[in-house]
Amino acid sequence: MYYSKMFIPTLKQSPADAEVISHQLMVRAGMIRQLAAGIYSILPLGLRVLKKVEQIIREEMNRIGGQEMFLPSIQPAELWQESGRWELYGKELLRLKDRHDREFCYGPTHEEVITDIIRGEVKSYRQLPLLLYQIQTKFRDEVRPRFGVMRGREFTMKDAYSFHADEASVQEMYEQMKQAYSNTFRRCGLEFKIVEADSGTIGGGFSHEFMVLADSGEDAVAFCDTCDYASNIEKAPSRTPGPVAPPKKLDALKKIPTPGKKSVEDVTQFLKVSPQQIVKTIVLENENGLVAGLVRGDRQLNTVKLKNLIGCDWLNPAPESLIASKTGVPCGFIGPVELDMKVYADHEVTVMHNFVTGANSPDAHYTGVQFERDLNVAQVGDLHEVREGDPCPKCEGGRYQVKRGIEVGHIFILGTKYSSIMKAHYLDDQGRQNPMIMGCYGIGVGRTAAAAIEQNHDDKGIVWPVPLAPFQVVVIPVKFDEDRQRQASEEAYRVLGDLGIETLLDDRPERLGVKFKDAELLGIPLQIVIGPKHLDAGKIELKSRKTGDSELIDFPAGLQIIPEKLQNL
Repeated sequence: MYYSKMFIPTLKQSPADAEVISHQLMVRAGMIRQLAAGIYSILPLGLRVLKKVEQIIREEMNRIGGQEMFLPSIQPAELWQESGRWELYGKELLRLKDRHDREFCYGPTHEEVITDIIRGEVKSYRQLPLLLYQIQTKFRDEVRPRFGVMRGREFTMKDAYSFHADEASVQEMYEQMKQAYSNTFRRCGLEFKIVEADSGTIGGGFSHEFMVLADSGEDAVAFCDTCDYASNIEKAPSRTPGPVAPPKKLDALKKIPTPGKKSVEDVTQFLKVSPQQIVKTIVLENENGLVAGLVRGDRQLNTVKLKNLIGCDWLNPAPESLIASKTGVPCGFIGPVELDMKVYADHEVTVMHNFVTGANSPDAHYTGVQFERDLNVAQVGDLHEVREGDPCPKCEGGRYQVKRGIEVGHIFILGTKYSSIMKAHYLDDQGRQNPMIMGCYGIGVGRTAAAAIEQNHDDKGIVWPVPLAPFQVVVIPVKFDEDRQRQASEEAYRVLGDLGIETLLDDRPERLGVKFKDAELLGIPLQIVIGPKHLDAGKIELKSRKTGDSELIDFPAGLQIIPEKLQNL
């Protein structure tokens, strides 16, 4: 492709609203343009990259027996009402009505649609297992879209669904999918970790995320510095505390005035205690009302863990106004002693003695609180968020490290969550009817491209991994309008094309410095520079975008080494 014929609207400056480097560089390199908040037009250069991601995904899905299909993006409300997710999904679900006033949604995912198809077409165990996938546009009405295509409202995703007759079959597919995802992200040139994850609104009981480690990542990833265990911070388990000998004296419960001392920091300073001697009471709201979670003063409550312990559909921090109206106590002084709501305690709290809590009275706290004596706890569990340096629960001596990560893929075992409620049944070899066991597997196409930029860039621009680069080689003549340079450039372009190499020929009447800056911004892996001095010696310059190393090669014979050079980058 000739540069002058391509639509590549590059920018010298980053847009003011671009917070992360991938967003900045995708806009500056003329790959995307924003249409509305979280909604982007994909321009030709960007589409070339996304199509390469899609093709790698497609090849790996086909390799394990996946069959590609294409499902409607507009889905009838009845299917979502049948599954129970019409209300549960919340405001992220874009709801709309047609001219007949029938309700639909713009699909954020396709579990309901694919289950509806399969229940009408698959009747026997002989038709299972089955793996179907699509690469298609989704829409999730994010409350705060940001980071360009990494967290947009409209995005392209590969979603796959598998159907099975037994647990062994779905486990086998899950492992095949885990390997296929690993192959996909390696081929995309990404460094990633496979981490245990929460299933969220998709449902199911077992899932893993594929995380690309990057400072700009929205998710926190906890992984052991000794063994290979890794988990999303929402899921990462803490080590169960060992028994702690009680002190010789168990203090009596005592209410102490603490005027205006709401925060842990204020209370520790006022009462001359450490944060480890305080138990925080966090009040949250779910579909059944208010509940309280207890964690040590130096810990953060993990609401995902608490939601899973309770088994509720949703769990959010309760507004201070609601807490005050229900309890009559301002926030900062709520405590678990005789609290009129269900209380759930982190397992670290169970081994504490003589600790401090709110006294359920304005400007007061209790001291001398004992877990077994003073608290009425509905359930105990691992409820705190792990942090760097905490002991690994899977091995001896290991410690958690915590890094930021970008989720690019997520795989789930759904079980019979959808097949049971939507009656997607099959007949077994005894003629008995059973719900199909399902798996669900997603990859964010745009996220994968953006993550590649987050891991591969410098102060000059993008440094594309070869498999994702919009072009593999850019030919840069010093002066294209000079006959000999033009002829050499066009010959190089033809030879590389015959070798199957995607090549961009910069035929613009721009200064050489401009061409170099644009080539570096676009991140094309190899640059061929053609100028009069080297042509006099029968040479052209070959330069690596990644390393900056350059060498002179014979022209045109030396062009035959380009495929090997690309393989070794």
